[in-house]
Amino acid sequence: MGSRKQDSSIARKEANKDVVKASLNDCPSSPRKMRLVADIIRGEQVDKALYILKYSKKDASNKLEKLLLSAMANWQTKNEGADIEEANLIVKEIFVDSARQLKRLRPAPQGRGYRIRKRSNHVTLILGNKEN
Repeated sequence: MGSRKQDSSIARKEANKDVVKASLNDCPSSPRKMRLVADIIRGEQVDKALYILKYSKKDASNKLEKLLLSAMANWQTKNEGADIEEANLIVKEIFVDSARQLKRLRPAPQGRGYRIRKRSNHVTLILGNKEN
């Protein structure tokens, strides 16, 4: 019975070799601004996504470009000896979740205070093969 468990775990590891994950936590920009850029590269091939992010004017694209490069490096360490161009990697999933908010007060007329919410986000990027 123990060998059956080992066989299934080995098969799962082989299947997971094609899927890699990278995450960016507590990025100090609003989730809405980050989602605008993330939606552009979702489902794209890795080289095309890098091209899009490199020439985008949005500030969030710089952070997502570094995250994509990190995910590619993770793929390289998982698949030693394999060529990244021949792997047909795509941005399989990318999602942006909201993180903590820093709450500040700004002075307002007549002794009041307006609340400022400085938002941040978490980004998770999953690369996979085109065939799967």
